[in-house]
Amino acid sequence: MRMRSIIQIAFTLFMASAVVMFEVPLRHAAAAIPPVERVVVYKSQKLMQLLSGNEVIRSFQVALGRNPLGHKQKAGDCRTPEGTYVIDRHNKDSRFYKSLHISYPNSQDLSAAKNNGHSPGSDIMIHGLPKGFEDLSDFHFRRNWTKGCIAVNNAEMDEIWQLVADGTPITINP
Repeated sequence: MRMRSIIQIAFTLFMASAVVMFEVPLRHAAAAIPPVERVVVYKSQKLMQLLSGNEVIRSFQVALGRNPLGHKQKAGDCRTPEGTYVIDRHNKDSRFYKSLHISYPNSQDLSAAKNNGHSPGSDIMIHGLPKGFEDLSDFHFRRNWTKGCIAVNNAEMDEIWQLVADGTPITINP
């Protein structure tokens, strides 16, 4: 009976020390990530970066609209817009895993679309995978498949969701 008590106490102490050893560094690591001040997308490289000042905090391979060359001209053209916008809201009720709404169209986009007699389109997002397609997380970026959005896998979307605040500027480059 005495040996069993000693083993239980030793095991409890071991587990408690393991929790302290692993949890404390994780808290410090999370606190050490500087705030994301801007998001930059390079369409030609299918690359999205989260930046604090000039320091790249995180980089992600992305999928874009099915017709990725050039700036979005109108609704349904499957192009990802180019320009400077703002992440204006977190959308947990997305038809994708999660999404961050991009403030497209801006006043220039609206004016250009009106002059051409088209609707500029809307609902451009950074989003995870479609619900039910989580198994494709390793392949999502190999082909451009969105209707103009910027797609990452769900684990990456969780990280972006936590790091990027509403009001963060996003620049989408050719």
